[in-house]
Amino acid sequence: MKQATTGNAGPKVRSDIEITLIITDNGGVDLEIKSKVKSMYGTAIEKQCRELLHHFGVKNARLILNDSGALPFVIAARVEAAVRALTATEVSFMPEMIAENRYLSSRERFRFSRLYLPGNSPGMFLNAGLHSPDGIILDLEDSVAPDRKDEARILVRNALRAVNFYGAERMVRINQGERGLEDLEYVIPHNVHLVLIPKCENAQTVIRVDEKIRAIKKAAGQTEEVFLMPIIESAAGVEKAYETATASSSVVAMAIGLEDYTADLGVQRTKEGSESLYARSRIVVAAKAAGIQPIDSVFSDVGDMEGLLANVISSKAMGFEGMGCIHPRQIAVIRHGFSPSDDETERAKKIVLAYRDALARGLGVVALGSKMIDPPVVARAEKTIMLAVRLGLLPEDWAEAEAK
Repeated sequence: MKQATTGNAGPKVRSDIEITLIITDNGGVDLEIKSKVKSMYGTAIEKQCRELLHHFGVKNARLILNDSGALPFVIAARVEAAVRALTATEVSFMPEMIAENRYLSSRERFRFSRLYLPGNSPGMFLNAGLHSPDGIILDLEDSVAPDRKDEARILVRNALRAVNFYGAERMVRINQGERGLEDLEYVIPHNVHLVLIPKCENAQTVIRVDEKIRAIKKAAGQTEEVFLMPIIESAAGVEKAYETATASSSVVAMAIGLEDYTADLGVQRTKEGSESLYARSRIVVAAKAAGIQPIDSVFSDVGDMEGLLANVISSKAMGFEGMGCIHPRQIAVIRHGFSPSDDETERAKKIVLAYRDALARGLGVVALGSKMIDPPVVARAEKTIMLAVRLGLLPEDWAEAEAK
């Protein structure tokens, strides 16, 4: 007999199911279901599992289910992972792509906050979009145990089809090397907007991922662009940041991962961040030179909101345009910190109005009070105004309202 166990069970596990599949020589399919909701959903769970085993061609098996409220897309992923672990099947079972998941992304969209979700923990998927992060990262790398990565791929694939993320940019962080390239085969056909490339140290890594994505898209007849975000996490990666940022036209942002970076240096990460100042500055400069968004590292103390806000303000002052987060409660603080302040918006309005007035009068010099305003200052003010409008902090007709 061959046996495989997938999924998760335990007192703190929710919206998941642990499945033990035992392939037998005869006797048909025997199911044993343990679930707090068995009286309501036991029949439906049994029916789905029997249909799945039939779909995969498994005729004789014992299936032991320890359910903690798993939805059908989770059950399907766990059964498929167990079957794949025991057989040579290349058959997949994918849930329907819900209409809410067919939206697209864009190169210029905000990436202030990106919420990391462990790719093998479906209980964290279901309400993540309700917290309104700019992006949701389904993580296949560091947050997934090595012996669970194969099943996480299948679960993430199903989640991309069946879970409503409420307009957040749909991101996946793949693994390193060949495993990461294999991850792409599971997720790219299911409307992934952006792929994060971990521990990226050179342009070649980006190019390999980009070429693999293009090959998958071509085979599937996909035309939507999949954006890339390399994550710089080592001294070597920092030194080649600009090369990485310009490796592909699909790169729209570049992030820094400070936990691995400081480990590579052999130093402790601190809240002050002096040990990573050079690296963070290098990432910002490289990204700005390449015309993409620089994204800061996560703030790991989820209980320190004041520390997080101070970190965001410092990050924004350095030129970063967003950061990762590991808990929903961090999202609002990050968005607030990266949004233009009232003072910034008011000053930007005055500069833009003075610039427009100078143009209307045919003046070659722009002045605000007694100070001359240089073109780069005007450009920065216009960007602040555009950001405030896009965030809903200013109406689109703000200039007309000011004139009244």
